[in-house]
Amino acid sequence: MKSLETQTYPEEKYEILFIDDFSDDDSVQKIYSAKQLANTQILSVPIDFQQMSPKKRSIKFGIEKAKGEIIFTTDADCSHPREWIGKMVSAFDKSIGFVSGTVKFAKSDNLFGKIQQLEFGGLVLTGAGLIGAGKPTICNAANIGFRKDAFIFVNGYEDNQHLSSGDDEFLMQKIAKSGKYKVQFLFSKEAVVETKANKTVESFIQQRKRWASKGLFYNDKTLIIKLICIYLFFLSLPLQLLLGLFFNVLFIYSFIVFISAKMLFEYFILRKGIPLLYRVIEFPVFIFAELLHIPYIILAGLAGAFGNFKWKGRELKR
Repeated sequence: MKSLETQTYPEEKYEILFIDDFSDDDSVQKIYSAKQLANTQILSVPIDFQQMSPKKRSIKFGIEKAKGEIIFTTDADCSHPREWIGKMVSAFDKSIGFVSGTVKFAKSDNLFGKIQQLEFGGLVLTGAGLIGAGKPTICNAANIGFRKDAFIFVNGYEDNQHLSSGDDEFLMQKIAKSGKYKVQFLFSKEAVVETKANKTVESFIQQRKRWASKGLFYNDKTLIIKLICIYLFFLSLPLQLLLGLFFNVLFIYSFIVFISAKMLFEYFILRKGIPLLYRVIEFPVFIFAELLHIPYIILAGLAGAFGNFKWKGRELKR
């Protein structure tokens, strides 16, 4: 909260809306006691407000109450540089309807945290590259901005409101395809939002299951086919290893070729994030992360396809 109330952007030009979606901890009381700016409000979602997934429901309620022309969304556990709002606003011109900002995991001293930082950084950089190539696909709701009229123009979450995830990516893809607005990625140190990595393996798996759960529901069927092909590539790696060990050594060679190509390709992508997302890439951590990448993609993709996961203490389906 403090990082939002200490922005360099003129106080009279923005408002901060905290949306309380039936919180069962003391977070609302903490915000009430800590808030200092007059432009900060805490809004509780009414019980009879529109029926849809919890997060989309909260965001839509906040959008309806917001006074501004541009909406920024972020998460309660994020911190923001003092120039964040100003930099994000500057990324908009009349043609831009959606801006995807940079998100990174906070620095960690343990191996699990470092692995997540690399893996998450790779997702952010991939999303940036796809937007730059005119194929907006992935982004992160911890740091996005969009025009309120663009949200209304594409009917918001209307065609995916039943899905628990995708409040960021579905919206970005719809705005990009609207023909009226463009999508842009903001590469700026002054606009990097920082969040914490998952503390446990269980929370990491649940997060990735939630992210994977929306893949089969993209409107772009070609994109779904591409995602399936990527999944089959990951699935083929352990299969090649097993076939090489028990049937023909040629499969071992093909495994080495494919895993090496994967590592080289992803290493050069990750290098683009220095020093925006991390100071250096620790090679032992990178190798370990690349190897763990295979089983986690296979398991998370499969589990996500069947839905059912935990988010913020709630049992959700897709």
